[in-house]
Amino acid sequence: MMNTPRLEQVDFNLLLDLDALLREGSVAGAARRLHVSAPAMSRRLARLRDAFGDPLFVPAGRGLAPTARALALAPRVQAAIDQVRDVLTRETVDFGTLDRLFTLRANDGFAGVWATRLAAALQADAPGVAVQFLPRANRDAEALRSGDIDLDIGLPKTHEPDIHSEPLFEAHFVGVVRSGHPLCARLADGAAIDAAAFAACPHVATSPGRRAHAPLDDALRALGLRRRVALVAPGFQAALMMALASDLVAVMPAPFVRWSAAHLPLHVFDLPVPVPPVEVAQSWHLRHHADPVHRWLRGHVRAVCEREAARA
Repeated sequence: MMNTPRLEQVDFNLLLDLDALLREGSVAGAARRLHVSAPAMSRRLARLRDAFGDPLFVPAGRGLAPTARALALAPRVQAAIDQVRDVLTRETVDFGTLDRLFTLRANDGFAGVWATRLAAALQADAPGVAVQFLPRANRDAEALRSGDIDLDIGLPKTHEPDIHSEPLFEAHFVGVVRSGHPLCARLADGAAIDAAAFAACPHVATSPGRRAHAPLDDALRALGLRRRVALVAPGFQAALMMALASDLVAVMPAPFVRWSAAHLPLHVFDLPVPVPPVEVAQSWHLRHHADPVHRWLRGHVRAVCEREAARA
């Protein structure tokens, strides 16, 4: 019984050597095809004969004639080379037939502004895709590692060696109140909202948990002021609805407010204290880095955000 060599013992270059000899019918021709010297090709033929236990080629005039074993091997050799080449060739995706559900984790402000635009852009290329957004109940990278989500939209994950992050845009914050809010009188007169009047109003804050403290509070504290947080909403959408139905002041990312203010009776104003913008990034697991479908998804997310940033 012939002993089967272990995979790591197999020299796959032998298949290329045998294919070249079958195609060229001579050592010199095979050498030219593989860009090696004729003596080197002769040594390769000797290795082939030893590996297969058959002469494989015999002299025939100025060339070589394949043996019955070589002829029998020819189609299998070509098939093996084609399979290896197929494995190593970059995948071509037919987006017209792509049927896939993409799962993104993002806060409700991002989903509220960009979800429909992103879905429309994706479906223009691939009508069979769908997108679902999951809330950012936590911010760890485990959902990316497990494959539960395709992308995480939020703060960059710069300390995770197996996670790649790409900046999308910077979001600065603005104040927003309902039409008819007491602060609107100042806005109507063209006056800026001063920090004391701003802090004196009841506020609705947004927080993923019980923590309602934000950089805004640090900026107010530096002036000896403190805002009164009357409600803590689970997300920007809820906070906006609370502000719309009351005299609460909400602090929101400008892109979300810009879209909402165009459709709802809201007044938007600059904050009276400096609050640093937040960098928003898309993050993914490195196993998806070279996947053509995932690259396509990331490209559309990037393009949609760039178009919004250009309108700012």
